[in-house]
Amino acid sequence: MATIGRREAIMRLGTASVGALLLPNIGAVSYGAQRVVKNGRLKQSVSWWPYQRQFKLPDFCKAISEMGLPAIDLLEEKDWETARKSGLVCSMGYPSEGAKIPDGLNNKANHDVIVRGLEKTIPAAAKAGVPNLIAFFGNRRGMSNEEAAENCVIGLNRIKKVAEDHGVNVCVEVLNSKVDHKDYQGDHTSFGLQVIRTVGSPRVKLLYDIYHMQIMDGDIIRTIRENHGQIAHYHTGGVPGRHELDATQELNWATVCKAIADTGFKGYVAHEFVPTRDPLTSLREAIALCDV
Repeated sequence: MATIGRREAIMRLGTASVGALLLPNIGAVSYGAQRVVKNGRLKQSVSWWPYQRQFKLPDFCKAISEMGLPAIDLLEEKDWETARKSGLVCSMGYPSEGAKIPDGLNNKANHDVIVRGLEKTIPAAAKAGVPNLIAFFGNRRGMSNEEAAENCVIGLNRIKKVAEDHGVNVCVEVLNSKVDHKDYQGDHTSFGLQVIRTVGSPRVKLLYDIYHMQIMDGDIIRTIRENHGQIAHYHTGGVPGRHELDATQELNWATVCKAIADTGFKGYVAHEFVPTRDPLTSLREAIALCDV
């Protein structure tokens, strides 16, 4: 599953940098004691995978809830209840199967397993109040964009009615192929938008990962303003490096988040950066920065 791939990404950071972040689990509670969210114009969330080596999930959920976050991102169904006990919703869930970044909707051979996983998980997501489930375009492996887009539309058309009937979004993620996901087909916003607009469902949208699309496309604010109707979810991450949203990287996150809020966006902006310093301090700083 995609969760394994994200864990492997952490491991590739190197044992020295990861080891420097290891903290006692008991510290998670005290670090989150002061509320950070003041304005709350945007609903912020945070992806679990960058923190799962440092914290137990219940401790992390408690800490981020105390910061004022309403949600946690990228949990499997088995973990949704843990989030709920801390007053959190899972803002982006994994389907039970078929969520593999390389093996996505661009290949018809993958459709049955992807559709099966979504058909099984969408009703559970609706019951648990999970608004979004993730999907991927997949790796090219020599396939043209034209054939890939057609195949993605076919696959998403198979699942869109189930998503519409249950009020759950299927969010297909755009990722960079330059640094992190070599050969990924959905590596430009234009490809994703072509697919989403052709499917034409209010429950099939993009997961617009700003970190990835800053690497591939740039022009982030204009893209958001012109295409926000096709975007159901955002991810953050500092460029370069996918680390803190601070002065070491190139985007003005307060301005980006204001642009998102100005579109009337009602979904979640989820932090998906890998901290290089004290992880919860870095997260608190990111939350404050994006609390526009």
